[in-house]
Amino acid sequence: MKKIIILSSIILGIGITGFSQGFHIGAKVGANANKINGQSFNNGFNLGYQLGGFAEIDFSKTIGIQPEVLFSQSQTTTTNFNSNLTPNSNADFNYLSIPILLRINTGKLVTLHVGPQYSILVSNSKTFVQNGSDAFKNGDFAMVAGLQLNLGSLRVYGRYNIGLSNLNDIDNKEQWKSQQIQVGLGLKIF
Repeated sequence: MKKIIILSSIILGIGITGFSQGFHIGAKVGANANKINGQSFNNGFNLGYQLGGFAEIDFSKTIGIQPEVLFSQSQTTTTNFNSNLTPNSNADFNYLSIPILLRINTGKLVTLHVGPQYSILVSNSKTFVQNGSDAFKNGDFAMVAGLQLNLGSLRVYGRYNIGLSNLNDIDNKEQWKSQQIQVGLGLKIF
């Protein structure tokens, strides 16, 4: 079984690089400024972090895709509005985020990104398989738009994520939607 998976991965990798103008992989790290809209949470942005990996697959000199896998940590503080939540307490949210971004290369220096992102809420007390089984009820679907500067192997990026999913799984009193501003650095490895 392992041989079939490895062989399939190699064939997929060769197929992707054969049909693309450029294929690169890399690692990235950055900061998140996260906010959850709703009367149950403080209105300001809170600082978190993100780290993970990316692939750049260019189909031509101007168009490509950039799939990523990121571990993203966000924080918020509750208010007194919702009786189901402990008031004035901090909450940490750890997500496994998977954006699939359209790459629009405006030249060698600047790349624009736009596309969907799905994030799975990851609990430290559960295994990866248990988190995956809860992905649809504990997930966040978002749209992403951003800009990346390509400085040789170094990538400097900024982007804005707007959540489209209601994160409120307690009641229907209000809609909880996420917003996130990300800035960071990436390093093209291959």
